[in-house]
Amino acid sequence: MWQLYQFPLCPFSRKVRLLMSEKGIAYDLIRENPWEQRDEFQNLNPALRTPVIHNPERQITIVDSRAICEYFEETVDKAPMINGTATNRAEIRRLIALFDENFFADVTHPLLEERMKKRLVYRQSPDSRILREAMRMANLHLDYIDYLIDHRPWLAGATMSLADLAAAAQISVADYLGGIDWSQHEQARGWYSVFKSRPSFRPLLSERMDVIHPPTHYADVNA
Repeated sequence: MWQLYQFPLCPFSRKVRLLMSEKGIAYDLIRENPWEQRDEFQNLNPALRTPVIHNPERQITIVDSRAICEYFEETVDKAPMINGTATNRAEIRRLIALFDENFFADVTHPLLEERMKKRLVYRQSPDSRILREAMRMANLHLDYIDYLIDHRPWLAGATMSLADLAAAAQISVADYLGGIDWSQHEQARGWYSVFKSRPSFRPLLSERMDVIHPPTHYADVNA
């Protein structure tokens, strides 16, 4: 059985969980707070980052969400998520990088630092200036999603792909932390509401991160 080391608000772990659920891959969740720097976890991934996927029976350990997702794309035929022509696959990978790197750096990471890590680890108050900037950047990213959905059924093209999963994973964490204003983004909200209704996404919506509570609309599939 696969074991996925993660914590509830890790966006990269959420991406892997969505992919594994869409592909019907069974796994057990192992709660791991990387900031605790446990020796057992460091032995699996010296970088001390989630997610890590581990199969003790098969003696397989894979770190980094992109490497994990590519592994399952290559080994599990069901529900391909990097599909289509070579050009379309390149577009999927471009958008995965956009959300894994740019959206995370601009939005998810500062929100996690200010609204989760400062509270749970450092016992400090968040910096309102950093929060305002993260929300401003979130609006710019949502503008781009609006543009994509105006021209395509899904972010990368005609079918759902790993680009959609990567984007939804990042946005879900930002939304949990109160960093998303949906009021001017009907196209993005409509696209995201489709994900909130999928069976693969519902376990994410039901989880909570210790004493940090999401806004009321977070788990509402109609919001």
